[in-house]
Amino acid sequence: MSVPFAEAVAELPALVRAHLLLSGSAVGIGVLAGLPLAILSARSRRVRGPVLAFAGLVQTVPALALLALFYPMLLILGQATGLAIPSLGFLPALLALSLYALLPIVRNCVVALTGIDPAVIEAADGMGMTAGQRLRIVELPLGGPVILAGIRTASVWTIGAATLATTVGQPSLGDLIFSGLQTENWARVLVGCAAAAALALIVDGCLALVEGGLARRSRTRLWGGIGLLGAALLLALVPGRAADGGETVVIGAKNFSEQYILASVIEDRLRAAGYRTERRDNLGSTVAYQALAAGEIDVYVDYGGTLWTNILGRTDTPPPEVMRAALTEALRARDGVRVLGSLGFENAYALAMRRGRAAELGLRSLDELTRAGPNLRLGADLEFLTRPEWRAVRDAYGLRFADQRPYSPTFMYRALSEGSADVITAFSSDGRIAALDLVTLADPRRALPSYEALLLLSPRRAGDARFAAALTPLIGAIPVERMRQANLLVDRDVDKRTPAEAARWLDPPRR
Repeated sequence: MSVPFAEAVAELPALVRAHLLLSGSAVGIGVLAGLPLAILSARSRRVRGPVLAFAGLVQTVPALALLALFYPMLLILGQATGLAIPSLGFLPALLALSLYALLPIVRNCVVALTGIDPAVIEAADGMGMTAGQRLRIVELPLGGPVILAGIRTASVWTIGAATLATTVGQPSLGDLIFSGLQTENWARVLVGCAAAAALALIVDGCLALVEGGLARRSRTRLWGGIGLLGAALLLALVPGRAADGGETVVIGAKNFSEQYILASVIEDRLRAAGYRTERRDNLGSTVAYQALAAGEIDVYVDYGGTLWTNILGRTDTPPPEVMRAALTEALRARDGVRVLGSLGFENAYALAMRRGRAAELGLRSLDELTRAGPNLRLGADLEFLTRPEWRAVRDAYGLRFADQRPYSPTFMYRALSEGSADVITAFSSDGRIAALDLVTLADPRRALPSYEALLLLSPRRAGDARFAAALTPLIGAIPVERMRQANLLVDRDVDKRTPAEAARWLDPPRR
């Protein structure tokens, strides 16, 4: 078994449990909320219209957007009430997926109850049954198979959508898929997709047993299906095997190779110091910082220019040492976040082109790119075109392009090498710049700030001497040349390494 495949399989038990717990809880809430709403809707046309319209409206919102919306909503709610409401992880994912599960549950239940032969309802009323008795003895048993079909649909949808919970910091099988896509580790993508599909099929099969048991009045099928579902949920509730002793810390990471590598370096250091660790990968820049400030993650690596422009809203571009000192003071005063120090390298934004294409057009700087831009296509990472840095460099040079298109970082480089983009927003510590023979265009007007890699500690860890001591050896210890080589180990096409392997190469274990 290959190393990438073995690593992905090793992560499966914990991720399957987390995925099953999240999706099972969401469907359970959907059933508990949806069935009463559906029963009320079946009884009243005035209620039915708004309820079905709301459930349908939720379904029109992409699942990823629905997940993303709950993060700022919970953040604002927590700030407004002063309560410690988690805005990252299980809660926002649970709320979003519960809403997502509503439509098939509500709609099928309404169809089941309103589709019962009126003569049957009249006979039940003629026997003197109350509304509750009629519902329990007649309507629900008759409508059970159709209602179960809706729950089956909701379950399959929710298990699939739960892979997106990774983006709000909730562990799921999406961890394997997202990280695999970013690093072109197709073994991780395959394992994640196969596991999610298998989980959906197994749950659907169990619910099919329950549905068949109701339709055929078979107690064996009914209780067999319920028993299997109960066993699965109990399995999800069983905690995974943890290392003996030690305090658990949560390490954050954004969604590209360098961040996965550095998070693994931090994880190795903390485990060596006796801590248990958890990961929250694939976070957006603002989400990652807000999670750190709120104490939902304990440590992660961010970049000076990102914090300067996106968090502090600054537009000036001071030298790296001045920026670092100002960030250290401002983040401590504002959020209690501690800047432990620079790792020793910078990962700056730089507009890059294939060397031959740049030479053909005579482009060496962004000033010269201004005249050629209207005939060129820009490929950017997923965040850049919405960030203040893009507005700054665009306005400083008057840049205009024939087309602007966002890509995940890995596919952005692919787009350039395959000719789908002419210019990309490259990263200066990326080994693919040299490997693909790219040239970065000079920024003579200094529109882009410095991007030192800074190690940040949460307010809870800011004064923890033992925690800081475990990570202090990393400060100033990673030169940019070595970081480029580590990144290339993960990003190259031949003899690829996993981020964990690259982390061990970058920061070998101490004996």
